[in-house]
Amino acid sequence: MPEPGALYCHRGTRAIQRMVEFAPSTGGLALWVQHRDLPDETPAETPAAVTDGTTVYYSAAFDRLPLPDQVGLVAHEVLHIALRHSQRFVELQRTQGDVDLELFNICADAIVNTTLAHLSWLHLPDNAVMLEQIVFKALGREQQPESALLEWDVEKLYRAIDDRDDGTSGKQQSGRQSQQGSKADSSGSGGKDQAQSQSGTSESETAQRSDGARSAKVRALGAGGARDLVPNPEAQSAPEHEAELAREWSERILRGHAGDGAFSMLRALIADLPHSRTPWAQVLRVQLARGLARKPALTWSRPTRSYIANQGRAGNHRMPFEPGFSPTKNEPRLALIIDVSGSIDDQLMQRFATEIETIIRRQEAGLVLIIGDKRVRQVEFFEPGRRFVLSEIEFAGGGGTNFTPLLAEADRHKPDITVVLTDLEGPAEFKPRWPVIWAVPQQHANAVQPFGRLLALD
Repeated sequence: MPEPGALYCHRGTRAIQRMVEFAPSTGGLALWVQHRDLPDETPAETPAAVTDGTTVYYSAAFDRLPLPDQVGLVAHEVLHIALRHSQRFVELQRTQGDVDLELFNICADAIVNTTLAHLSWLHLPDNAVMLEQIVFKALGREQQPESALLEWDVEKLYRAIDDRDDGTSGKQQSGRQSQQGSKADSSGSGGKDQAQSQSGTSESETAQRSDGARSAKVRALGAGGARDLVPNPEAQSAPEHEAELAREWSERILRGHAGDGAFSMLRALIADLPHSRTPWAQVLRVQLARGLARKPALTWSRPTRSYIANQGRAGNHRMPFEPGFSPTKNEPRLALIIDVSGSIDDQLMQRFATEIETIIRRQEAGLVLIIGDKRVRQVEFFEPGRRFVLSEIEFAGGGGTNFTPLLAEADRHKPDITVVLTDLEGPAEFKPRWPVIWAVPQQHANAVQPFGRLLALD
């Protein structure tokens, strides 16, 4: 039977004790993190410590480091987790596509190292890359560490230094090689040629993302360091839960920094704090659920149940009438206006339509679909329960946009709430009495809506 407390002993225990001793609040961030020891038989090239975003893993090499180096390494990994760098890499990959993990890791390391570099009770590796070094050598700007920490977060820094070739020529080359491979297959060359073709394609894809000047400089700066981020996309939870975790970590960092004051591990309140962003789908669900809910209202045409029950007890006494309740509407109704003059991605529109279909089915609501640009082009009504699939509806448009006739048409159907899918480039002179949600693509997130609420889709 293991000794009591054995589960909480690991190779980083002494380092965490030192962190809490010198910076109780920010050092205590390590107590919110899981710690695990790797087996002693791990390969020699395994870094002394790595993290997947929730746990710090210690290899046998960690034991051979002096205590100040261990403290610096544990503080480094804990800040990676607190700043949610692994999760943000996965999120950036979803929105941007190709993201170089090594470059992202170097950017995250630079921010963390500069944040910790002012502390005398821990030691960072001599070849640790710093944020001000990357800004100076790759971007040609000279900044003090404090001002750099206030300006750069890891996504902004990565986008600034990632100048790798977009590979347009490589794709054409890949296409030619694929065609050649197809011809070889059709001529009966067999699987060998196909494998060679695939190998050639992968080589060209590697070549098509060759480093530019800035990427090469950053990669050279971080060449001596270990790559300690091991993101795991499958470990990501639902977007709502991830947003809640980001908010919790941000609050812990802010409280810890305020609690330690001048002894904080954080040099300044850095721009790289994790930001909680509520997914647009959740916001849309909440807003529509409120707008389409059947709210009870007083009715004098029927008494309450308690009035009927108490009448028998009252005998010959006359009781005061108690009005009952009834739904304000038998069938809630949603108006969906689609501006066909804008450029909205088909995949985004399909995801948006799926959300709408789910909401109206759950709320048992009717749907009025209004399609148009500067005039109404098509109106369709969907009874509750009727299947709504936007891709099965053919519509076309173009030219300018005027929301006035579209909103006036929606007003004829007396909806409870309206959603307008648009790029918000047009006038709206008719202001309805019911709430309006303007759903716009992310590239128009800074547009100003005439009234109602703006919802950016990403």
